[in-house]
Amino acid sequence: MNNSAKDTGIFAPLLPEFRNSENKKDDDSVGASVSGAVFNVSTSTIGAGIMSIPATFKVLGVIPAIILISIVAILSEVSADFLLRFTRSSKSRATYAGVMGESFGRVGSVVLQICIMITNLGCLIVYLIIIGDVLCGTTGSSQSEEGSKVHLGILQEWFGMHWWNSRSFAILFTVIFVMLPLVLLKRVEALRFTSAISVFLAVVFVAISTVMAISALWQGKTKSPRLLPNVTNQSSFFELFTAVPIIVAAFTFHFNVHPIAAELGKPSDMNMAVRISLVLCAAIYCAVGFFGFILFGESTMPDILANFDQSFGSNVGSLLNDIVRLSYAFHLMLVFPLPNFSLRVNIDEFLFPKWPLLVSHNIRFIPLTCILLVLVYIAAIAIPNIWFFFQFLGSTTSLCLAFVFPGAIVLRDAYGISSRRDRILAALMITVAVIASSIAISSNVTSLFRSNL
Repeated sequence: MNNSAKDTGIFAPLLPEFRNSENKKDDDSVGASVSGAVFNVSTSTIGAGIMSIPATFKVLGVIPAIILISIVAILSEVSADFLLRFTRSSKSRATYAGVMGESFGRVGSVVLQICIMITNLGCLIVYLIIIGDVLCGTTGSSQSEEGSKVHLGILQEWFGMHWWNSRSFAILFTVIFVMLPLVLLKRVEALRFTSAISVFLAVVFVAISTVMAISALWQGKTKSPRLLPNVTNQSSFFELFTAVPIIVAAFTFHFNVHPIAAELGKPSDMNMAVRISLVLCAAIYCAVGFFGFILFGESTMPDILANFDQSFGSNVGSLLNDIVRLSYAFHLMLVFPLPNFSLRVNIDEFLFPKWPLLVSHNIRFIPLTCILLVLVYIAAIAIPNIWFFFQFLGSTTSLCLAFVFPGAIVLRDAYGISSRRDRILAALMITVAVIASSIAISSNVTSLFRSNL
C-alpha cells in the first residue's frame, strides 16, 4: 500500500472507501475482524429497544411476537444486504448517504441524513434519560400505568439522598468520565471490546430475567404467559400494529453498516457478520420478551425496568433487581458511542460536504464531538419524558432507515443490478412499512389524545 493512498484519506477510520479485491492481501493485515464487526452490529442493534420487547409480548402474545421478531430480523438482513450490494456498485463515498445520493440526488441524501440524525439523537437522549432513571430514580413515571409513583435510583437506595447523586450530577459524571473517552475514539473497530462487554451485559440481563422467571413459575408466583393476543374490539386489533415499529426500531442498525463494513479486511465479510449478529439479537429479544412476560404477566410495562423496581420479598431478589438495572445502565453506556459515531459523521457530511474526512481534521472532530455531548446532556436533563417521541421515531425514521430507503434504492436501481426477486422484496418491505407506520401513528395519536382527556 503506497503512502499517497493513505494520505488521501481512503483508509480514514469513519468513512473509508470499500476495499478493492486487488488490495485484499494488504487489507487483511490491517482490517477489522469479523468477530469485532459482529459485536459492533449487535451493540448497534441492542439498545433501548430491548426494554419494550416484553411489552410487545404482552400486546401480541408469545407466538405472534416471536414470529414478528423473526420476520423483522429476516427483512433487516435482506435490507442490509441491499445496502451492501448497491454500495459496492456505487461510485461515490461508501456511505448510506452516498448510495441514496446516487439513486435520488441531493434531496435523497439530505432526507436520509436528517432521518439518521433525528433517530440517533433521539436514541442518545433516551439512553441518558434511562441511565439517569436507573442511577437516580424519577419522581414520576414515564408510563401512564405508573401514575405518580416515585422510583428511587440505585444510588439513592444505597447511599441516601445527596447532592452528588442527584440526576444532573450523576449524568454529568457519566458523560465526562465514561462517554467522552469512548466517543473521542476515531475508529469503530476500537470499540470492539466495549461492544463485546455490552453484549455480555445484555446476556446477563437475559440470564437473570430467565432465572427469576423460572423461579417465579416454580414457586407459583406467576401464571403461564398468554400465547395469542387478546382482541376484544377494533381498537385492540389496531393496537397490535403498534408492536411493529417497536420491533423495527429494536432492529435498526443500518446507519452503522457502512462504518463497520469499511473497516473489515474483506467487506464481503459484513454479510456474515450481519447474519450472525441478527441471529444473536433475535435470540436475546425472544428470551427477554418471553421470560419478562412470564415474570410480570399482564402488569408488564412498556419500560420493563420499572417492573424491576418492585421488591421480590428477599435480599436475593433485591440484589438481582439491582444487578439487572445496573447491567442495563452499563450496557447503554457502552452502546452510546456507536449511534454517536453515525450521528457525528452525518452532521459533518451535511454541514461540510466538501471538506476533508472528519477524522483527519481535529479542528472539526473534537468541537463537534463535545457540542453533541453537551446538547444530548442538556436535553436529557430538560426532557423528563420522551417515550411517546421514541414511539413515533419507531413509526417514522426507524422504519425509513431499515426498510423504506433500502427498498427505494432497489426499486430505483441506479446501477442496473436489481433482480426480480430483489424488486418484489423491496416492494413488500416498503408496503409493510407504510401500512404498519400509518396504523401505529394513528393508534399512538389516539392513545395520546385519550390520556390527555
